[in-house]
Amino acid sequence: MPVSPEFLDFLVDQLASLGPVQSKRMFGGAGLFMDGTMFGLVVDDGLYLKADDENRPDFEALDLGPFTYKKKTRKEPVKLSYFEAPSGIAEDQDDLCEWGRKAWEAARRAAK
Repeated sequence: MPVSPEFLDFLVDQLASLGPVQSKRMFGGAGLFMDGTMFGLVVDDGLYLKADDENRPDFEALDLGPFTYKKKTRKEPVKLSYFEAPSGIAEDQDDLCEWGRKAWEAARRAAK
């Protein structure tokens, strides 16, 4: 199922206080970017946020796992460093921006 334009617009609006967030369609889903750095992944109207050693414990504490996909050339699923966002977080602008900020910081650390 593709990402709906309405959901992408909603996320970008909800993240407005974080900064100039933009969405870009890619690979059947979409990425969320700020200052040229991708910090969010939207697939099937589900949100995944960038994680690293600093913010991964926040996801693990809520038993949220990484985005995975099946690749034809591999037996095991491919796991990305984008973890499922907490349920219902998109509706709470303050919480979404806090989790988004941490994801953006993780993405910036990874880019270095």
